[in-house]
Amino acid sequence: MQATFTAVIEQCTATNLYIGYVPGFAGAHSQGASVQELIENLREVCSMLLEDGLPVQESAFVTTEQFVLEA
Repeated sequence: MQATFTAVIEQCTATNLYIGYVPGFAGAHSQGASVQELIENLREVCSMLLEDGLPVQESAFVTTEQFVLEA
């Protein structure tokens, strides 16, 4: 079985670790010292979660937007 997921990735400024999660997939989150390590960790987590069957997606990633806030 092949499944494709979208990961949201951020970098913690305090630890420099990359943190990622799959929107709408409960429990699908991890971290790593590099983006590659993070993706490997997310694959492992998602693989374990999928042992219980495909998740019921609670939401779907749409986009990111930037906006300006006037001070």
